[in-house]
Amino acid sequence: MTSAQCACVVQCLEGSLGPVTLTIAVELVANPSIIFMDEPTSGLDARAAASVMRTVRNTVDTGRTVVCTIHQPSIDIFGGFNELFLLKRGVQEIYVGPLGRRSCHLVKYFQGIGVRKIKPRYNPAAWMLDITSPEPEVALRIDFADLYKKSDLYKRNKELIKQLSTPAPGSKDLNFRTRYSKSFFSQLKVCLWKQHLSYWRNPKCIAVRFFVTIVISLMFRTMFWDLGSKRAKQQDLLNSMGSMHSAVLFLIQNASSVQPVVTINSFLQGKGCWNVLIEIPYTFQQALTYGVIIYTMMGFELTFIKFFWCLFFIYFTLLYFTFYGMMAVAMTPNYHIAGIGSSAFYGVWNLFVGFVIPLKKIPSWWSWYYWACPVSWTLYGMVASQYGDVKDRLDIGITVEEFLSEYFGFRHDFLGVVACAVIGFTLLFASVFAISIKLFNFQWR
Repeated sequence: MTSAQCACVVQCLEGSLGPVTLTIAVELVANPSIIFMDEPTSGLDARAAASVMRTVRNTVDTGRTVVCTIHQPSIDIFGGFNELFLLKRGVQEIYVGPLGRRSCHLVKYFQGIGVRKIKPRYNPAAWMLDITSPEPEVALRIDFADLYKKSDLYKRNKELIKQLSTPAPGSKDLNFRTRYSKSFFSQLKVCLWKQHLSYWRNPKCIAVRFFVTIVISLMFRTMFWDLGSKRAKQQDLLNSMGSMHSAVLFLIQNASSVQPVVTINSFLQGKGCWNVLIEIPYTFQQALTYGVIIYTMMGFELTFIKFFWCLFFIYFTLLYFTFYGMMAVAMTPNYHIAGIGSSAFYGVWNLFVGFVIPLKKIPSWWSWYYWACPVSWTLYGMVASQYGDVKDRLDIGITVEEFLSEYFGFRHDFLGVVACAVIGFTLLFASVFAISIKLFNFQWR
């Protein structure tokens, strides 16, 4: 069948038989050598089913192979097949061979076993299913699978398989340089672009995230205007730390906003790594917007290194909150349960963040959770990067650096460890999400 003929088939089927046969026709345009069809007549009436199978039969006559599952075929449709592969419950073969004219080979095989004979003008497909059900096996005290393995038909099939498996003289084995036709970077580019389009075509979610980010940052602008430059009094410093604490906690909204999108994308596409990678540029734009507005309007010291540290901790905090929300989705049946389960930790994280109750005042049996709380590392980094090296004296007679070290345990020379910890939480949540997407399947029937 030429491409022009296939195009005519597409046009014909599109106008008469609907999307099921249109799908078949579109596949024919690619001119494949083997076509696999899974119940192509499902949902069609008798006339439409017969028309579809006539087209399939014509396709076979052109030299192509069609492997097809069929559900309750009529006599005419069943007679259009050349070979039958019949299984019983337990995926055991009970007949693999030719049908013959009016299913004569099939009927001869089973009637030779001793089952009841087929009535005149009776559908061989219906008769075949009736006589191979479990009840006749029990009544006749036979096993159709064992009988088939002892039959001449089985031996003939094995011999045919052996012959077809033996390469012709002078032939060479197929050799492929790689497992995939495209390189890893080509696949990465295509998959990321596909994931980007999936996000881009869902503007409501992305727009809400950026809108909320801008609104919250502008709220902080008006509420904590120039608060970061005030550090003459202990209360001023505590107020500035409180603004940082609030700014960090507001980033939690990323965890809940990403969950509905990831629920659809990850399970449909089956790969969690693309969700992780595509979040990196989107989250960076969000962090840049949030960080610039917060940093400049709250009056922190305008130096490159301190702005970098602020942006660094905001970015990775947004990332690990995002990946935490994604991880909760991957480990629960749906995002509703994920939202409830993940929100249970937010209040606990707020309690152990190190501002409401400093580390030195947390009971020893709970101090371990301070180090296991990702938000505490973010607040540590935010405060230590901005004030950990400040030598100005407070109204209580000690410097800002000494106060942070003695009261909160924040040290500026510990920033490198804090940065590694924040990156570690990001990688941990992303890895658990990707592994959970691969291992857990909550789509039960």
